[in-house]
Amino acid sequence: MSLTLSKYLSRHFLFWLVSVFFAFTGIALILDTVELMRRASGKEEATMDIVIMMSVLKLPFMIHSLLPFIILFGALLAFWRLARTNEVVVARAAGISVWQFLLPAVFITFALGIFEISGFNPFASAMLSKYEAFEAQYLQRRTSMLAVSKNGLWLRQADGRYQSVIHALRVTNQNMILHDVIIFRFKDQDRFAERIDADKAQLTKGRWNLQNAWVSSPLNQPQFYKKHSIRTNLTITKIQESFASPETMSSWDLPEFIRTMEAAGFSGHRHQLHFYSLLSYPFLLCAMVLIAASFTLRVNRRTGASFAIVGSVLFCFVIYFLSDVVQALGMSATIPPALAAWTPACVSIMIGLAMLFHLEDG
Repeated sequence: MSLTLSKYLSRHFLFWLVSVFFAFTGIALILDTVELMRRASGKEEATMDIVIMMSVLKLPFMIHSLLPFIILFGALLAFWRLARTNEVVVARAAGISVWQFLLPAVFITFALGIFEISGFNPFASAMLSKYEAFEAQYLQRRTSMLAVSKNGLWLRQADGRYQSVIHALRVTNQNMILHDVIIFRFKDQDRFAERIDADKAQLTKGRWNLQNAWVSSPLNQPQFYKKHSIRTNLTITKIQESFASPETMSSWDLPEFIRTMEAAGFSGHRHQLHFYSLLSYPFLLCAMVLIAASFTLRVNRRTGASFAIVGSVLFCFVIYFLSDVVQALGMSATIPPALAAWTPACVSIMIGLAMLFHLEDG
């Protein structure tokens, strides 16, 4: 295929892609702002400035979620216009196959997918992390926070009287037993009250039960307790939910974070599934182009485009439903995370290729 035709098709595809991108982004921003305003009603701290800032911070993550649909509708409109003006017929009469015709769009889409997971995703993850911090502070008012590092597990809690910072070298996830525990307790946010060193700390209902604990305070001698306990409002579910969500982690940091979590004793299935989903993302975007082409390249002035557009949209929703089911299986460790993440993209590409083979070769 000539370079001139390739440039023409690329410009045509990019025009519709950018148009759909701005339309979807504007609608998503407006709807999310309205939803945040509803959630912020009755909370004096959540002013309009905070709501708008949260909407802007969440926007890059929403773009990541909407990008397959943006690619789908952009490709649908681009190919539909080419088919309506009989440019597809002219190209095919000149000996250009459908694979050559789709090559510029597929190349642009794949390059966009690579840029998204390598460059845009770290930016979107950082913005989403700030959004979740604002959400926890102004909308949910959470007071507990968990972090995992190479040096062990860090946990912060507030029980109404004390602010506590808990450190443990490792954790048994099944029954939430912390090993080699150090607890720093503060009054009035920043006034040191005491330090507790213990061999183990087990989370029960409303309490941390400590074994072989040394309690040190500024005004008293250290005291040893075979068994000791402190109050807490945490549960195992709250602690697990306090982990940084996979979406807030950069694609470059996820592998190391997964290794750190598993070394600390926690399951990394959720983060592994998200990481493999990112790797399959460019192929899923290319599948959207193939599906759009399968439904629209046969459209001409005598055949309406409504059936083609509705059919492709319904097909993509079926793929997304299948994706949710497979990801649920991956989250429950029923199937490997890599299989769960790659299945939607691979199935979509195979179906799109099969439909195009039938379109091209009968």
